[in-house]
Amino acid sequence: MLMIMRAMTKLSVVLLSVCLGLGVNRSEAQVDPHFSQYYLYPSYLNPALTGAFDGDYRATAIYRTQWGNITTPFTTPGISVDFNGNKSLNYGVSLLRQSAGDGGYSYTTAYGNVAYTGVRLGATGAQRLVFGLQAGLIQRRFNPSKLKWGTQWNPSAGYDPSLPGDVLTRTSASAFDAGAGILYYDAQPGKKANIYGGFSVAHLNMPEDKFSENGAAKLPMRISVHGGVKLAINEKLVLTPNFLYMRQGTATETMLGAYAQIKADNNTDLLAGINYRFKDAFAPYVGFYYKNFTLGLSYDINTSDLSKIQKGSNSFEISLSFIGKKKVQTPETEFICPRL
Repeated sequence: MLMIMRAMTKLSVVLLSVCLGLGVNRSEAQVDPHFSQYYLYPSYLNPALTGAFDGDYRATAIYRTQWGNITTPFTTPGISVDFNGNKSLNYGVSLLRQSAGDGGYSYTTAYGNVAYTGVRLGATGAQRLVFGLQAGLIQRRFNPSKLKWGTQWNPSAGYDPSLPGDVLTRTSASAFDAGAGILYYDAQPGKKANIYGGFSVAHLNMPEDKFSENGAAKLPMRISVHGGVKLAINEKLVLTPNFLYMRQGTATETMLGAYAQIKADNNTDLLAGINYRFKDAFAPYVGFYYKNFTLGLSYDINTSDLSKIQKGSNSFEISLSFIGKKKVQTPETEFICPRL
């Protein structure tokens, strides 16, 4: 236990240093995929969210498609499975793959996550401080046969695929990647308001970007700050205002929104909400919860200059989550989850 606490103390110092911007060499080499329904794909957002649910295991799948009327659609499917260890350690795995554009480009990540949940605060121990670690691989590749080059342009006949294009020495690259996060949430049942908040850093080791000009650039860290409060309006209605801020290199994303959970019967909840991504899009969300299944749909309505250039340049997401529970629950495992 002492070794774990020492490791988590060092982790806290590292995360604080990153948060203050100490020793960070930023780059614009890579901006990671993102989801409007980030709260339904939690382990990608923050490894400390691993196992943060009321049950034994959780399986989640999410799919995003965007910009289909401008170019070959950018599609991003992701899957994750995590387990509530109930002995101060939760663990899980996640896999994500983004396919983008006409060049057959793909960005694939595979991670293992572990979260330490042994720090409990308050008289009942319902306030929890969780530390998460993430490690895995990033692979990026593209298909050069799908690319078009200036040397394949014939002034009289136009594009001629039979003409030779540029010769590329690298079409794929893989790298080890690591991340970490911290989460606080109030799991006390019966309260009118339960708050939660987290901070995470992806690409903590800043892997080399082999696709950069000299092959020596670093993937910039992705810093995420997220949180919200779950408000029990009455026995039938729960409202959850939430926010997300992410920064990677010079790229930033800020989202504010809220969703409502309306109890229809003992087995069914209706879900509805909206998020606003600053200077980019509104993302209305609808879904339902039924017998441990949660299905969600969202549609990004673009408000940036991109919508002026090309009408209908919007994005669609669908998610499905299942939480497996024991047949008999104990009071210790029935708590307010720090997410939907």
